[in-house]
Amino acid sequence: MLGLSVNLRYFLCCSSVDMRNGFDGLAGIVRNHLKKNPISGDLFIFLNKTRTHIKLLYWDGDGFALFYKRLERGRYSFTAHNEPLKQLKREELLMLLEGLSFTQMKRKSRFKFE
Repeated sequence: MLGLSVNLRYFLCCSSVDMRNGFDGLAGIVRNHLKKNPISGDLFIFLNKTRTHIKLLYWDGDGFALFYKRLERGRYSFTAHNEPLKQLKREELLMLLEGLSFTQMKRKSRFKFE
């Protein structure tokens, strides 16, 4: 089961990805295009060109887990960046999955234990 823990790091691939890619294809994109280790325990997020499909790839210690969702209506809100990879916070990923735009929201200052 995939749990979205605060202790995980979340990386969004900023270029569109062919959703026909499976475990090995997405792991290859992580390794060759994003220059990250796919078995690091980080969660990698991929969107298709029209932003109607999303895949999350995660190494859970003994194999890859893949979450795949297709929207019936609407698009995932995401603004492209110049870099190939953007690190997201857990809350930003949850907002992305729920259809909220985290680029237009402002975070209030709160105490954060480091």
